[in-house]
Amino acid sequence: MMRSGIALDLPPGYRTQDVLAFHSRDAEGVAEQVMPGGLRKGVLLEGVPVLLEVAFEPAAARCTVDADGALTPELLVRARDALLNILGLRIDPAPFEAFARTDPALGPVVARQPGLRIVQSATVFEALTWAIIGQQINLPFAIALRRTFIQLAGRAHASGLWCYPEAGDVARLALEDLCSRKFSRSKAETLLRLAQLVVDGSVVLDRERPVAEVVQELLAVKGIGPWTVNYALLRGYGYPDCSLEGDVAIRTAFHRLLGGEARPDIPATQRLLERYAPHRTMAAAYLWASLSE
Repeated sequence: MMRSGIALDLPPGYRTQDVLAFHSRDAEGVAEQVMPGGLRKGVLLEGVPVLLEVAFEPAAARCTVDADGALTPELLVRARDALLNILGLRIDPAPFEAFARTDPALGPVVARQPGLRIVQSATVFEALTWAIIGQQINLPFAIALRRTFIQLAGRAHASGLWCYPEAGDVARLALEDLCSRKFSRSKAETLLRLAQLVVDGSVVLDRERPVAEVVQELLAVKGIGPWTVNYALLRGYGYPDCSLEGDVAIRTAFHRLLGGEARPDIPATQRLLERYAPHRTMAAAYLWASLSE
């Protein structure tokens, strides 16, 4: 076991409670544990079970990387990237807030909730598989399936916390492993297909690749559609201009904010989102936040 410390500066007005709420969605805390002043997250990186621990201070996050194996420089870089993701430090909300300050729909929401951030999954693979798992089902059921997925394909860290799996771990599963545990056949097939494509190099989940290449490659995978790709771009890549017109919650938020007899359909929602380009990711965050006000 090897440990290393990482300190990350937090911007003024950083919304710690939003981050803690995001990581506490699974009440059983299988792979994430949240405490009043911090959190713990388990994830497999380069085949090594890694525990990421975060303690929040007023202007910094004091982080510890605890690896069940060699903590190489490459692994430490991956761990730091994962920390930036799970703490929502990829996208600065300030440009969108300035952009939308006078917007009739989102301007008032921005004024009430300054500093909102996009909290991401630790890795691109986690974001993409979570998008597949959660599509077209209610959130409690999605969280239960995610928990099962982690325990089937992941591994436990020495601390006892489970680590979210990598593609190689998922590719070793059989279809029946998932289908016998309440996964639909289509979800199970898509998860296993994606994992195998990542393992053999046909799909490359690299945050530095051009977005157009990523979109084209992912849409070619059977079972992955535009909503899944855009959600993965948001939660995994930290892409600032994701258009989520297919998201029911986004459409519901527009209906509540703008009124009208019916919720806007997908083409109408796409047109509404276009006015927020190139900040559509933050627009989605504020639309989601408006539903809980």
